[in-house]
Amino acid sequence: MRLLIVGLGSVGRRHLRNLAALGQQDIILLRSGRATLPESELEGYAAVRDLQAALQARPEAAVIASPTAKHLETAIPLARAGCHVLLEKPVSHSLDGVEDLRQAARRGGARVMVAFQYRYHPGLLAVERWLRSGAIGRPYHAQAHYGDYLPGWHPWEDYRSSYSARPDLGGGAVLTLCHPLDYLLWLMGDVQQVLASVGTRGDLGIVVEDTADALLEFEGGTSGSVHLDYLQRPPGHHLAILGTEGTLTWDQADGAARLYRAESGAPEVIEAPQGYERNHMFLAEMERFLAVAEGRALPWPELEDGIRTLALGAAILESSRRGTQVRLSP
Repeated sequence: MRLLIVGLGSVGRRHLRNLAALGQQDIILLRSGRATLPESELEGYAAVRDLQAALQARPEAAVIASPTAKHLETAIPLARAGCHVLLEKPVSHSLDGVEDLRQAARRGGARVMVAFQYRYHPGLLAVERWLRSGAIGRPYHAQAHYGDYLPGWHPWEDYRSSYSARPDLGGGAVLTLCHPLDYLLWLMGDVQQVLASVGTRGDLGIVVEDTADALLEFEGGTSGSVHLDYLQRPPGHHLAILGTEGTLTWDQADGAARLYRAESGAPEVIEAPQGYERNHMFLAEMERFLAVAEGRALPWPELEDGIRTLALGAAILESSRRGTQVRLSP
């Protein structure tokens, strides 16, 4: 299969390494030439500098890892040409243009998968199994927390010039750290309304929001809360789902999922597999995408999941701007 990678920053390089590890050799790189990482890793791969040249190479599948605000300008033409797409999260920096991507994928027969790799974490998959089995009774509240210190992400570059810190490239804590928004929608269902507060409360010298807090109301009446920030040291990423018969928790720190049943004293624990590393999520995600591109599997998460997550992020930002509760369209 001929593959195209758009964007060769940190995550684009990770996808390149994982594709090579999975035996893929026919890989073309669409590069802007502005990457801050060493060039040596890219030697031996064919490279093009514009989308037209990439389309002429007729890739069967593409990984889009460019800055958030640049996603759709390559995803739409590629999907229209029938190229299957793994689209880095979030789908875009706004909902403008997502319908064009929907239509392009339909007309071109392209399958679009969104790169929310935490859905492949064994701990969150265990939480999902327990939740679906009714292990905690009826869930009544879910809370997610994701804080990570932005200057520590890419020590080789000035974080203030990274896409995560630039409004013109779709940066900000709400969209950049949107993984909890995705897995809350996956686990708990659609959100009906949001009340949120976002702000720039740290000392990072950036103009995008570095913190966000949102209260969520899911369909069916379950409540939720989510906290996102660029400031926390050490980082923290964890989830709790409270039910009438117990509690489910997951923590990225040890990768374990825990089930606390009301009638028992000790929790049931599913540990992360021996030697489990963060990149294993990305590898599992890429294996699924290759199966999607070959027609052996359906996208998971699919484009509609990514659009729902983007809509929730947009509602959080709108609620904070307006200072009122925002209702989401079905």
